[in-house]
Amino acid sequence: MGSRRVWPVVIAAVVATTAAACGTSTAEQAAPSADTTTAVETTTPAPATTAAVTTTTTPAPPTATTTAGPTTLATVEFVRNEAVYFSSADGRFQCGIVELASRVEAGCQGTTTPVPPRPDDCMIGWGNGIRITGDGRGAFMCAGGPIYLTATDAPGAPLAAGQKVSSFGYTCTSEAAGVTCRKDDTGHGFRIAAASNEVF
Repeated sequence: MGSRRVWPVVIAAVVATTAAACGTSTAEQAAPSADTTTAVETTTPAPATTAAVTTTTTPAPPTATTTAGPTTLATVEFVRNEAVYFSSADGRFQCGIVELASRVEAGCQGTTTPVPPRPDDCMIGWGNGIRITGDGRGAFMCAGGPIYLTATDAPGAPLAAGQKVSSFGYTCTSEAAGVTCRKDDTGHGFRIAAASNEVF
């Protein structure tokens, strides 16, 4: 009975001796050292590659540019029995020397100032132009729309400053900022510009 108790003691002594010989205890072997470095495998994705894009640009053919010179009498439009249609040099006024059913007149339409008060007998557009007709002085127009348009309903070509047109016994002269029209045999007429006007 006494020999059965000796074996466990001997076995425990052998285990303790073996552990001491190795220099570490069982508890020390179980715990990792603070100095232990664990390698972690990381994967770095390869940089994305982009295929080079080649762009070929074909230059557009050069566009033709033309510089219009001053309008002369030859380029002013004459239509319908010697009627004349033109615009002022600055493009603000559409003008004409025309034969209507009841009269012949020269006139220009466009915004001008000052404008006299509207007469009682004018129920449509007032003061947006001046005309000369008959033997009297020039007068402001009462008109519901454009009168001095070409056969294609467009304003006539600009008449360069200093140029004149004549038809039906009237003469109109283009100025840098307006137009003057007169009846040849009486001298009556008008001058129209954006910031001024005159009837005579």
